[in-house]
Amino acid sequence: MENEFITEESSHALEMLTHIEANPDISQLTLADELGVAVGTINWHLKRMIAKGYVKVKRAQRKKLRYIITPEGIALRAALTVDYIKNSFNLYRQVRERTNLCLQQLQDAGYKNVNVPGEDEVAEVVRLTCLEQGVAVTNDTQAPQIHIEGIKLALKLPVAAPSEAAAEEDINRGDHE
Repeated sequence: MENEFITEESSHALEMLTHIEANPDISQLTLADELGVAVGTINWHLKRMIAKGYVKVKRAQRKKLRYIITPEGIALRAALTVDYIKNSFNLYRQVRERTNLCLQQLQDAGYKNVNVPGEDEVAEVVRLTCLEQGVAVTNDTQAPQIHIEGIKLALKLPVAAPSEAAAEEDINRGDHE
């Protein structure tokens, strides 16, 4: 839980530094709108970044502030960017590994195609991995399905005969973190 908070905080800091660098005259309200958070959250993050020396504030007009990223802030943004890229690639690799496990089980069960519902990035990585491994992706809802929940994957095979259990069989749930 603590790690998620640190990651979320780093993500906000990276986004804020990127927006401030692009527009030093940006208001806290505009930052809040662009990042989809409350103005109080922006204010809290800005105060922390100012206290740590990552951002300086200068008065541009009577009620207008200008935010200037310090060299330390630029170094922080670079480090956060590298961390973001590393985390993204790690998630990508995890999804590919879990997809390959599902595909191995699909092959072991004698199937050559699979249904991959969803339109998010994880579903797209799963579909691309399927195609790369020579497994056809189909829209047939009766075909085996790779069920996606976050980055957890589960291969669900169709029920073989009506006399068997009515529910689909879960083959692989992936690593639960």
